[in-house]
Amino acid sequence: MSSSASSYLGRPTYFLMALVLLLTVLCITFPAYLRNPADAIGCFTGGIAPPAAADEEEGRRPPELSILVGVHTMAKKHSRRHLIRMAYALQQTPALRGAARVDVRFALCARPMTPEQRAFVALESQAYGDVLLFNCTESAEGGKTYDYFAGLPGMMLGGGGDGDANVRPYDYVMKADDDTYLRLDALVETLRRAPREDMYYGVGLPFMDRKSPPFMLGMGYVLSWDLVQWIATSDMVRSEAKGVEDVTTGNWLNKGNKAKNRVNVYPRMYDYKSAQAKDFLEDTIGVHQLKEDIRWAHTLEHFNATQLDPSKLQETTAF
Repeated sequence: MSSSASSYLGRPTYFLMALVLLLTVLCITFPAYLRNPADAIGCFTGGIAPPAAADEEEGRRPPELSILVGVHTMAKKHSRRHLIRMAYALQQTPALRGAARVDVRFALCARPMTPEQRAFVALESQAYGDVLLFNCTESAEGGKTYDYFAGLPGMMLGGGGDGDANVRPYDYVMKADDDTYLRLDALVETLRRAPREDMYYGVGLPFMDRKSPPFMLGMGYVLSWDLVQWIATSDMVRSEAKGVEDVTTGNWLNKGNKAKNRVNVYPRMYDYKSAQAKDFLEDTIGVHQLKEDIRWAHTLEHFNATQLDPSKLQETTAF
């Protein structure tokens, strides 16, 4: 063997070093990709950093607007949550992240849960970190919306939730149904122009009352953070927690002389009608009544959220 060949074999090859590095990167990032493709890049920093922290690390200013979207659902709807999770993860584009921090979370009551539901919800919570569990009993008119809004300050800030009014983890908090599809960029675009204080946003009834609709429909409505804190500390609201949730929320605000800034986005949020293009508005913020998977499929396809091309498999040579 020549001395040059011997010298070459005695050194670590660059190919082997590159291969080891590639395998290391894949081992770190692939599990995160399975959890959330949009956040896989966070593995390079040892974990998925919050949007604000990521912005600071990259030398950018964090977004000026922050929104918590609480999707109200039930423990048994595991498959529906995963569909919604994917639909919103794909909307977390660089443009959206630059404009606003939009955190989508699932609001569940702790009761009732079968043993298997409790196990599956626990797995989701650990895998995705997007489950908010409230000390309530699941019921259409049993006060879940009160528990949601009243529980958030304590959950986010600690203590009783009645601390410094200047500390706000979010500018706005939304309550949304699990049969509502939101276009997050359109939601952000309208909220950027809305007041940050004493603000109540949604599809108001009556529809044409632009200034002071008495309540917003339950498909999806938004409160500014100061109103969330007020709900958490109001004895009047606590005593009237139960009832038809969208009407009840409006009643709290009306009796408390709150929400002087009301934003009625009708008709940009509406009920699903059909799969025909004419039944979807170009400037849609949200589509409601997606109770069947086929309605989700129609809606996602209309807004170009789904595109499935044939997989390209590498040809192999037969020996």
